[in-house]
This record gives sequence, structure tokens and C-alpha cells, in this order.
Amino acid sequence: MTVAGIAEGLAWSLPAFLFVLTIVVFFHELGHFLVGRWCGVKVDAFSVGFGPELFGFNDRHGTRWRFALLPLGGYVKFHGDADGSSRPDAEALNAMPAAERQVSFYGQPVWKRAAIVAAGPIANFLLAIVIFTAVFFTFGRPVIEPRIAGVQAGSVADAAGFKSGDFVLSIDGAPVKSFIDMSKVIAASAETELTFEVDRGGVRQVIRATPERKDVKTPFGNHRVGRLGVQASAAPSDIRVETYGVGESLQLAVAETWYVVERTGAYVGGLFRGKETVEQISGPIRIAEVSGAVAKIGIDALLGLAAIVSISIGLINLVPVPLLDGGHLLFYAIEAVRGRPLSERSQEMGFRVGLALVVMLMLFATSNDLIHLFGKWG
Repeated sequence: MTVAGIAEGLAWSLPAFLFVLTIVVFFHELGHFLVGRWCGVKVDAFSVGFGPELFGFNDRHGTRWRFALLPLGGYVKFHGDADGSSRPDAEALNAMPAAERQVSFYGQPVWKRAAIVAAGPIANFLLAIVIFTAVFFTFGRPVIEPRIAGVQAGSVADAAGFKSGDFVLSIDGAPVKSFIDMSKVIAASAETELTFEVDRGGVRQVIRATPERKDVKTPFGNHRVGRLGVQASAAPSDIRVETYGVGESLQLAVAETWYVVERTGAYVGGLFRGKETVEQISGPIRIAEVSGAVAKIGIDALLGLAAIVSISIGLINLVPVPLLDGGHLLFYAIEAVRGRPLSERSQEMGFRVGLALVVMLMLFATSNDLIHLFGKWG
């Protein structure tokens, strides 16, 4: 890759990446912020970015809205927090008058604290649904008829008896509306037998086939998915753009959000079973690269990526690792069962372990990014 090509890539990637990350992180933190306010908790600061403050202002509730030098995330600091990671400031809490402690985060009952923490990931899922709804409503969705234009010789589809011109009606009894929908089912069903009902020249036939597991190269690395070996139709009569009303767009958005959640869960499960590779674990470098690539396609593609990243951040934050929202929720669940919180020492040890795990994951993801980047440039 030339220097000019690298410069052009950065010109697209950096603004697109910051756009995606700022939207996703802002709404995550906004979820914490809004529910915290509703629960009567004083919010000391809402920071967009980390590091030194560039500019900011105080609202009428005394919250400092700050915009920091490093736009790679953000945080909400509730009253009683030691820092933006939501660790308790034990010394400050012990010195607080009773009235002040009542408006601190740690002065709230456990259910309120749990609601405030859970609001961040929930906001990410809601943001994804809103984005997908807006994209479907504004831009519609390209639909390719589930007609098979070609069958790869020696493939699973060839062995199963698929023929060029077959029109797929259903898979395992579920109607198929487009080739993309069919591809999603096949990709998620590696080494699982599927029953296809096809229309072949006006005659309905049943074909059983088991997609084979194959490595497919994606912008996020190799992804093991199910493959049959069939090609989509490129005939203009089989391709259209469907438009939707608000209600239909919302239904599609919920389904798309659930699909991303389901596939992410399947991927994680596949990692533990040895059926997936770790190459797809990506960090900020590769997300920035993909952001730049989709930004060239159009705003609808960039918004779609923002929705997917939002879902991913929501899911990651629900992992029960101290320092993440899921770790806080784990502590609160233990507190609810025990009737009292864990000791300060136990919580501090948990935060240290959580920090180590998060740092190791980030380092691993970044190393994956660099391997991918150097391989591409090489």
C-alpha cells in the first residue's frame, strides 16, 4: 500500500471511527446518567472522552459536562465515586454527612444501583434498534429473491441435488423471504442438517443438506460459517429495494438486533468448543479501518456499523468481570443474596483482577489488529 493510500485511508477512517465511537459511548453513558438522575443520585461529571478537559459547562443540577482531549470513550462520575470507573471512594463516603450520602450512588438501595448500572448496556441495545429502524425506514432494504443462479461443482449443494433456477421457499418449515435471509440461516447452521423446500419449474421438492464449516475472510478476520455452495441471482428482475413504514421498520430492527446478539453468543460459544478462531476479536484499529471502508459506501452503512458496535459494547459490558457493568451487577447480586455488600478489600481485589483481564483483552485485540494491518500492507 502506498503512502497516499494510507493517508486516504486515515482521512476516512479516523472521522468515521470517532463518529461511531462517540455516538455509541455517549448513549451508553447517557443510559447510566438518566437512570441515575431518576433515582435521585447526584452526578458530579459527564465526560465525553478522557484526559484533560478541552471545554465544558455546569448544568443547573451541578453536573460538569466535560469534553476531553482523548475522544476514545467517556464516563459518568456519580457522587461518591473515586473515579470514572465507578469505584467507591471509601474515605469520602465515610466523611459525608447523612444528607449528602443520600444523594450519592452508594447511598442507594441495591436495586437502584443495579438499575443504574444495567441502564448503560440497555441503552446500547435501544440505540441499535433506533438506528436500524431509522435506516430501514429511510433507506429501505435491498432484497434478492431466494433463487439459485448457480451451484458450485463438488459442493454440498451439488451433492444434495440443488439445481440452477431452484427457488427456495422455506428452510426447516420457516418461509424464506430473500437470498440474504437464506444465507444467514445457512451461515449459522454449519454441520447441522437443514430441510429445504424449493420450487423447481413449478414443482415443489424437498432437499436435505448439511452446510459445511468453512473459513470466510471478513474485515474482522476469518469467520467460520456454514456454506452450501450456491450463488445468488444477479438478474434485475430478482433484485429490488423494499421500503417500510415505521412499524415494519421497528420489527425488522428488533429482529436484526436479536440476530447480532444471537450470532455473537454463538461465536463465543464456538470459541469455547474450539469451532471458532480468535482472529475475529478486534480492537480499535480494525474498527477504525472498517469504519472508514463503510463510510465510503454511505451514511446508511456507517449507521449500520454504529448499531452493530453498540450491540457489541452492550454485550461486552454485561460480562460479569469486575470493572465492567456486568461485574458491578454480579457484586450487587451477591449483596442482595447476602444482605450486605462484599468487603472493601474483596471489591478492591475484584477491581484489580477485572482491570487486568480488560487490559489483557485489549492488548490481545490490538495485537490481532496489528497482525491484520501488517499482513494487509505486506
